[in-house]
Amino acid sequence: MLSGAQHLGRALLLCIALGAAPVARAEPIRLMMGGMSKIVYLPAVLASQLGYFKDEGLDVQVVSGPAGIDTSTELIAGAIEGAVGFYDHTLDLQSRGQDVLSVVVLQRAAGLAELASAHTEGGRELASDAATKAVTTNTATMKAARGKRLGVTGFGASTWVLTRFLLARAGVASGDYTVVPLASDTRFVEAFEQGTIDAGMVEEPTATRLLTSGAAHVVVDMRTVEDTQRWLGGPYAGACLYLRRSWMLAHRQETGRMVQALTRALRFIGTHSAQQIAAVLPPEVIGNDRAGYVRALASARSAFSKDGLMPDGAPQTVLKVLMTAGSGLTARHVDLSKTYTNEFVKGSQ
Repeated sequence: MLSGAQHLGRALLLCIALGAAPVARAEPIRLMMGGMSKIVYLPAVLASQLGYFKDEGLDVQVVSGPAGIDTSTELIAGAIEGAVGFYDHTLDLQSRGQDVLSVVVLQRAAGLAELASAHTEGGRELASDAATKAVTTNTATMKAARGKRLGVTGFGASTWVLTRFLLARAGVASGDYTVVPLASDTRFVEAFEQGTIDAGMVEEPTATRLLTSGAAHVVVDMRTVEDTQRWLGGPYAGACLYLRRSWMLAHRQETGRMVQALTRALRFIGTHSAQQIAAVLPPEVIGNDRAGYVRALASARSAFSKDGLMPDGAPQTVLKVLMTAGSGLTARHVDLSKTYTNEFVKGSQ
């Protein structure tokens, strides 16, 4: 039998051995978004930049892809663990047999605007139509899009879905206009300035920069909660963090911690001015036009969720948009209750 001193000695040796053991490192979690400079994805950038993910004991690597639809592809392929993109992708993916779900909503608006080019005859026609008509219905300004070249991020992207929705609501058939996939913000700006498109759907800060320079004019504005609901007919969920359900179930703690970090970033946005937020962002996010970025962010702040919860009625609005857009999706293809969960957001409050 060991004496008390021997027991104490063994305990000390065990403590020393444990202390000498290497500290286990958190497994990297890769989050991808369709453009790190886009303000709709700002909470994920802030959570990384301000160290909120690290505070939760996570090694989160935030990376940028060309478009939201590419982010979805990477998620399903298992190349990334999480996608920061538009909620509509979860419905589309479920309709194709992929079990993904949103775990925190970042924006309650589309955060997008359909802009007309000031450098083409077709763009000027669209802008003139939008300026001279009193908008009394959701279809008033989009009928003039017949025969026009319209820029989107990519085929299947949220910009593509919403463009097709607005045109369908206006009675413009899909064969009556040309869709031009442009992917990056830089290519959008070039297309507007060079007159290779008549109009395009863009996020902030690109929208504000094009409008400020005089290269474009607003046709449809969905950058605020109120305007999004007016054009789309109900509450909406834009950018969110969505995951494969299998990964979420196997990493419940990590999921909860990511949601905690992102809701903390949402609170930061809600309690700081655009100038204060811009001050903590790296130059590659803000770009060369700092003043333009701050103006865009100031107008976009109100569209961010206050709590990360899915807005009541938003899944139904998104489903209606997808069906009207001619995506091939029908209500029987989707169980809306499986496309999101508020569990982790409520757990972080």
